[in-house]
Order: sequence, then structure tokens, then C-alpha cells
Amino acid sequence: MAKQLMIYERAVPISAETHRAWSVKSGNDFSFAKSINSVPLLAAEFATAAIENTIVFAGDDDAIFPSVILGIEADKNDHVNEDGTWRGSYVPAFLRRYPFVFSKSEDEKTFTLCIDEEFEGFNDKGKGERLFDSEGERTQYLETMLQFIQEYQNQFQRTQTFAKNLAKLDLLEPAQAQFQKDGKQSSLGGFKTINREKLKGLSAKKLKDLATTDELELCYLHLHSLNNLTPMARKLSGDKA
Repeated sequence: MAKQLMIYERAVPISAETHRAWSVKSGNDFSFAKSINSVPLLAAEFATAAIENTIVFAGDDDAIFPSVILGIEADKNDHVNEDGTWRGSYVPAFLRRYPFVFSKSEDEKTFTLCIDEEFEGFNDKGKGERLFDSEGERTQYLETMLQFIQEYQNQFQRTQTFAKNLAKLDLLEPAQAQFQKDGKQSSLGGFKTINREKLKGLSAKKLKDLATTDELELCYLHLHSLNNLTPMARKLSGDKA
């Protein structure tokens, strides 16, 4: 699986001084994500995403984090159609927050709301939702997006703790998916999955700890979602078998 690519080309801090007259016109165009075959997934998204998507873990050591597979080829998102519309019933929060994102200070204690100035819907023509009113105050739209990004960051930290816990318990192992594409054998790798037997073999106390924090449920949602990978690969490759 390809290394996570950045979708932000030029993220800059949002300010009333610079962006008072600017607006954001959003829609159903996900062309900005057409070249990434996976994105980070928050723990809070597992239950919904696991219905038809595959959840894996990417990265190493402290950088390990859950991801959702969006394509079976490197640098290609099979969930984005030619016209930029989204194919599928669920859009990960990582993409829904675009073009907004938090940047953090070197000590990781201060977060600043930023926007990708290269986003096509970012304009000073009054199209879409204004960021600031005529007095330079945040609009309800910007307040709503700020709350969304703040909640995303909170959930990110919780998910990071969950992933680190799995690594600490030595439950993750490298995995690879095999499938047919255009009549040829292909594979998708570079990710990790939970070893079911190791999970079952944990002590009663460790299993109880996982259950108490709802992390045990997340483990099994992940394992259940692995069943979606082969059907997804067949569907995307046009294989009716």
C-alpha cells in the first residue's frame, strides 16, 4: 500500500486580516484525493467504514495509525470517479475536513486552523460560504468547521493511543492481499493487520482493559472489515466472479 500522500498543497493560517473577503464553495468534487489509495481513519469511524470498506494499519512504531483502503493500485483512488464525484456510501473524515486542517506548534501544544489556498473552491468572488462577516468576525460556517476540526483532532489523539496500544501488545503483523486484475495476479501490501490468535491469547486482564475502553470492539470491527477487501478488488477490477 502506498505511503500516505499529502492532499494539501499550500495550507496557510486563516485570519480575518488576510481572508475577510474570502469564501469556500464546497461540493461533491473529490478530485483532490484521486491519487491516494488510502487515508487515515479515526476510531469513531470504524463501525460505519467497516460495513463496506477495509480497515488496516499503516506506519511503524509511534507513527502507526488505522487507514482505510480506497484503491488497489498505488497512487490511485478507486472511490473517485472521472468527474470527481465519490463512489461509495462513506467518505472518511480525513477527506471531509478538506480544505481545512490544523497545524501545530513545535511543542504540539498550540493548534492553528489553516486552509489550503490552492483548493479550487476557495475564492474572493463571494461564491459559497464566507469565512468572515463584514466586521471581521467568524461566520457560523467557519465556527462550524472549526468545531469539526477540533473534534477531529480529539478523535485523532484517541485513535493514536489505540494504535500505540496494539503495537505495545504486539498484536500487529505485516499483511498482504492477493487478487486478480485483468486476468493477472496482483498484490497490495505495506500495511499491517491484527493477529486474531494473538488477540484471543491475551490475558483476561488485558482483554478486560481493551473491552473497558471499547478498543476490543474496534479490534473485531477491523478484523471483520478484512472480509471486504477481496469483493472490493473484484468489483473495482470488473471481475464478476
